[in-house]
Amino acid sequence: MIIYLDFDGVLHPDAVFNPPNRPLVLRAEGELFMHAQILDDALAPYSQAKIVLSTSWVRVLGYDRTLSKMPLKLKERVIGATWHSQMNHQMYQNSYGGNMNRFEQIECHASRTGFKKWLAIDDLFSGYEVDEWPESHRHHLILTDQEKGLSCKNIQAELKEKLLELHRECLIC
Repeated sequence: MIIYLDFDGVLHPDAVFNPPNRPLVLRAEGELFMHAQILDDALAPYSQAKIVLSTSWVRVLGYDRTLSKMPLKLKERVIGATWHSQMNHQMYQNSYGGNMNRFEQIECHASRTGFKKWLAIDDLFSGYEVDEWPESHRHHLILTDQEKGLSCKNIQAELKEKLLELHRECLIC
């Protein structure tokens, strides 16, 4: 069970800034990773669930620094990221020469690693279109509100339902 995880708009509001030579700042009510416990609780019944980071934090801060910011229980599940420092920006371009959208990044990583059973948790932000996800792959997506993240009860219910479904699919394999 692989969970592709974005941070901003999922684990806290999408209002994180990285000022030069200063700590990360959340310019919204709350704190960084304020919804992490919700995800940890949802994942608790699934010891085999692993996390692949699909957050821009890895590209901006680096993998190790991103991991150092994460809550311990979630960090222990991380097995990699869709982006790593050995990648050049050309590897992040789609066949049209533009930057890959989040679905393309995840799909490329899943194909490269052979992951077949996965779920992505991402936020709906300005300029992001759910249409970027092909209809055939939308069942893999949990789309959160950029300000509320995982705090919405309907999103929590969807997460639990999709995790159970993914778990059942993995048992069949």
